Amino acid sequence: MNVLIVLAHPEPRSFNASMASTAARTLRAAGHTVVTSDLYAAGFDPVSSRRNFTSIHDPEYLKLQAEELHATEVGGFAPEVEAEIAKMEAADLMVWQFPLWWFGLPAILKGWVDRVFAMGRTYGGGHIYETGKIRGRRALLSLTTGGPAPAYQPGGFNGDLDAILRPIQRGMLAFEGFSVLAPQVVFGPARADEAQRKASLDAWARRLAAIESEAPIEVGTY
Repeated sequence: MNVLIVLAHPEPRSFNASMASTAARTLRAAGHTVVTSDLYAAGFDPVSSRRNFTSIHDPEYLKLQAEELHATEVGGFAPEVEAEIAKMEAADLMVWQFPLWWFGLPAILKGWVDRVFAMGRTYGGGHIYETGKIRGRRALLSLTTGGPAPAYQPGGFNGDLDAILRPIQRGMLAFEGFSVLAPQVVFGPARADEAQRKASLDAWARRLAAIESEAPIEVGTY
């Protein structure tokens, strides 16, 4: 199995980085091929512009979707965008590792989506959800929170985590055609002690050792 891990955390000694390295190590030990896109370490630019392309469809007015369609036809994506699209297309499983910031993705990861989820290449032309161009592949969110688990339950002061993640799991991943696996969530690792953090990493490794047999979840619209 080919696996792409997309890491979005600025600190290489962070718990998120440990989650990513644990995933890579565990999956490789199980015989899988693993590629990691460490967005901060690579200096990935999250801002969409004409720099997304080497081709030009309309020099007078920038409409990103029109330029993406044209770039798909002529092979006109900028090298850094093309490289990330190719990694995603080659992956049987994609894992996003990130801290939940302001109830969503870190800006660098959202910008990665903006640039890499390209109309014509990865979706469009009627190819969304069950008919998506990425169908047959699986995706998994692995994330950390600042607050404790009770804060993210129905009725908790931050609200239901499933609802918080729905725009990501359905509006991005399922929209492209990915089958979505249950998220791996570590609540409040900054407030945990070393033994608790190790237990979380061990649990992550145990799950990944059997990830090939795991069934996807439903990510509904409600």
